Amino acid sequence: MKPNSTPASPRKPAHEIRLNGVRASIWKNATDQGPQYNTTFERSYRDGEEWKSFHSFGLDDLPTLGFVAQEVLHWIIQQRQEHPAAFKRG
Repeated sequence: MKPNSTPASPRKPAHEIRLNGVRASIWKNATDQGPQYNTTFERSYRDGEEWKSFHSFGLDDLPTLGFVAQEVLHWIIQQRQEHPAAFKRG
């Protein structure tokens, strides 16, 4: 490491939505056409004193996952409405 430098901090999502152990992380990526958003989903659970997460969902998780995905869509649409100049049409 160079003197007076700090380790790179991990990239943080632009926004997160959580409900009943399901979390959506919304990632903002700059492109020539303006910002693009990608989303990752995970389910958290407690194993004793330790929190764990996984990326597969059971039947009982699907309604919550669907609701969270819909909220992600609303958030991204809201970004486009609030910052239309940032989104170039090609």
